[in-house]
Amino acid sequence: MGATELHTHLQAGTSTVARAWAVTRRDGVVYGFTDHDRDLSFDGITFRADTGLSARALQQATGLAVDNTEAMGALSDASIREEDIAAGRFDDAEVVSWLVNWADVSARRVMFRGHIGELRRGNGAFHAELRGLTDKLNRPLGRVFQKPCSAVLGDRACGFDVTSGGYFHEGGVLRVEETRAFTFADLSGFEDGWFQRGRLEVLSGSAAGLAGAIKRDEAQSDGTRRIDLWEPLRADVAPGDQVRLIAGCDKRFETCRLKFNNLVNFQGFPDVPEEDWVFVHAGSAKATGGGSRR
Repeated sequence: MGATELHTHLQAGTSTVARAWAVTRRDGVVYGFTDHDRDLSFDGITFRADTGLSARALQQATGLAVDNTEAMGALSDASIREEDIAAGRFDDAEVVSWLVNWADVSARRVMFRGHIGELRRGNGAFHAELRGLTDKLNRPLGRVFQKPCSAVLGDRACGFDVTSGGYFHEGGVLRVEETRAFTFADLSGFEDGWFQRGRLEVLSGSAAGLAGAIKRDEAQSDGTRRIDLWEPLRADVAPGDQVRLIAGCDKRFETCRLKFNNLVNFQGFPDVPEEDWVFVHAGSAKATGGGSRR
């Protein structure tokens, strides 16, 4: 059963339908909500009825216009917590919305599929802008011809295994300043600056699952090592929390060859000439064998 059975049910004149939403965060945590007065279950998800979630009418259009709507709900420890929103755990989360026959949940139809855009909170409630799949088509595609590598270290284009020995470190934090400066007791096995332009991932504590880009990696006079992030993490990190540091890449041809031995996957164009070559005119020299012009 599915959309056909739901259509037949709607034609009967008296319907027993409700809406259900599944929200899947980037860390894999799934939430289910429904505007029915009791819980519903299908696709391995329990859609809770006591969350107070509702949504405005869905705006859909043909062509490449972005489908959009807005979901509203109450902040609570049982469903969506304010600290999780503040930490960015719901940013770009996947959202699927169904119209479902609550008397027979196998009769249902997907009405919306997309992701969370802007997310606002206040006065014990949240408002989430939902953007359809066509929103992804607004992003630039294709490659840029530039000297630096365009890949992200460890992604599919790069192909480098960041869990290789010598390219990551896992351990506890010694000191934390404003969730953007982290001091470690011993990183003597890594060169000074090894993690600069890399990534810090929190493995335990209230900020577990969050990550940040490393701005600076400097050895201190007392033998410790300080790691600064470009932006502070959006949740508290306490001394002793476990983190993972991943080596940094500055996208240069030499770094790819010497530091990572991954030149075969380099995604830049190191031999692209500078802008000055456009203004070079044809020479009158008779010798054009590549030797000295003198």
